[in-house]
Formats: sequence, structure tokens, C-alpha cells
Amino acid sequence: MTAQHSHQFERGTDGPKVIVAGLDGSESSMRAAAYAAGLARRQRALLALVYVQPVLPAGAALGAPVGDATGEVAEGLVSEIRAGTERLKDIWDVRWEFHTFRGDPYNGLVTAADELKADAVVVGASESAGHRFIGSVAVRLVKAGRWPVTVVP
Repeated sequence: MTAQHSHQFERGTDGPKVIVAGLDGSESSMRAAAYAAGLARRQRALLALVYVQPVLPAGAALGAPVGDATGEVAEGLVSEIRAGTERLKDIWDVRWEFHTFRGDPYNGLVTAADELKADAVVVGASESAGHRFIGSVAVRLVKAGRWPVTVVP
């Protein structure tokens, strides 16, 4: 009798290869990115920094060019990250990429983690009081149970 072997991707066997960190410009997301960068450096993993551009329903922006505004946030985050890496390049080196996805933060991070084949996801704790009632992105990611999720305060 011959054994059948599956050649599926097996996560967690050699440590994480891709760590996704969600960024939204908040202080907690920047701390999460710094924490994820440390993990990526120690594990020699790729750090995928992800900004989810919000998509507002038609009319919600009252004529404001939302796409332009969120694009500017993304550009600002990239500039800030590049400046930080340039300052620290002699101290430690991390392979990183910046990605933008569109949608709500939870679904955007799920899509990013799936498409980038994430082994772990790191997010900042919610800074919104309303999330105590409707659930934060971090809690929803943990409940999804698809990746190890680290929530950085």
C-alpha cells in the first residue's frame, strides 16, 4: 500500500515567513508596526505593512475627494516608514513591503493576509471607545482563527 502525501503549504514549521502589520496612522498601529518589525528581523521574515483605504458609501463624503485623501494618508505612511528605515538601517535590517487594500479595516486585513500568505498578523489595539460594543478589528481577526494575531497596546 502506498502512502499519499499532500504537498500543501504548511504554516509554522520553520517560523513565520510573512508577518502582516496593519497600519492606519494611529499611535497604536505605529507601535504594532515597530513590534512586527522586531519580529520580522528576529525571524528573518518579510514584513508586509498594510494600509486599508476606507471606502465610504456614495454621498457620505459630501463631495470631498475621499480617494485622494486616503491616498495621501498612504503616501504619508510610506514616507514615514522609509524615513524610519533609513535612520535605523545601520542598526538592523528588515525586509519590508508596503501594500494598500481598499475596504473596511477587517476585510482589508483578511484579504491582505490571504493574498500575502501571512503566517502572522500584528495590529494595534483599538483607540476607539465604541469598539467595546461592536468589536474591534483585532478581536474579529482573533475570532477568525486563521492566523496567530498579536495585538499591541
